[in-house]
Amino acid sequence: MTDADILIPVLTVDEARTVLGPLDSNARLIRELHGVSVLARDGSLRLLGDAQHVLIVQQVLEECLSMMRGGRRVSTQEVAGRLRATLGQDATASDDPAGAAERTKHPGGTSSPVVHARTPGQQRYLECMDQHDVVLGIGPAGTGKTYLAVAKAIEAMKRGVVRRLVLVRPAVEAGEKLGFLPGDFQAKIDPYLRPMYDALQDLLDPRTRVRWLESEVVEVCPLAYMRGRTLNRAFVILDEAQNTTIPQMLMFLTRLGEGSRMVVTGDPSQTDLPGNVASGLIDAVRKLQGVDGIGITRLDSTDVVRHAVVSRIVNAYDAALGPRPRP
Repeated sequence: MTDADILIPVLTVDEARTVLGPLDSNARLIRELHGVSVLARDGSLRLLGDAQHVLIVQQVLEECLSMMRGGRRVSTQEVAGRLRATLGQDATASDDPAGAAERTKHPGGTSSPVVHARTPGQQRYLECMDQHDVVLGIGPAGTGKTYLAVAKAIEAMKRGVVRRLVLVRPAVEAGEKLGFLPGDFQAKIDPYLRPMYDALQDLLDPRTRVRWLESEVVEVCPLAYMRGRTLNRAFVILDEAQNTTIPQMLMFLTRLGEGSRMVVTGDPSQTDLPGNVASGLIDAVRKLQGVDGIGITRLDSTDVVRHAVVSRIVNAYDAALGPRPRP
């Protein structure tokens, strides 16, 4: 990566205040989103950081200054919105290792990936996330439930609809006991959160991903940490929700704050809860069917887009074990 040092002239104090924001809020936003430092020095703004990111920030700030000098009223909030809209422009396109969906580049020439559905079920799922504040996505492994939800969350961040992403998973053992894993508490829970990191890794370039995680623009946490919180202007995803209890699911759904969106994903046939404990996901689908603002999408083996054999495995197990749980 090549560093750059660029000066942008400002003509008045008001120009600098509008661009930098109250208490330098936009300068901090630039640092969080692009890793670029902004310093006000001698009638100019000095941008320091990776050359590619500096150029992105420079373009936004110069466009805003040009509009102000042309007589248009530009607010600090508009500058912030334009900065958020640049998220992902430095992302590098890569193949989708899970085959969850097709990815293309934006037509405007930026390299931010656009995720497209590969099956009718996936298309319904994407449309459901566009139309509802809370979405329950249910289906077998390999249907892209988590991947598409994370893609939608990143898209919402880029458009400035939300300010952060919160990715949540219940820390439930699938046979192996948590206490036998090596390391401290964080090392023990990381394996449960790994699939969320994998989706971020595929959809964001390394620098942006690390920057978002370090600045807590993206938060990845166990479900137990959600109690007592209210999440405003956030896109919240609960993965592997079949492993929540009914009280846990109610607790999670009631974290929804102003301007937030929620997606809950899971496969009712792969519950790792004790046999006498009811799944919060199955219960929620039954209770929330038809509730205004909540959408439910069911995916099946025809929507599996991993290796072709995965769909046949799902069908073989269905045939041997009987119909899958359908809440």
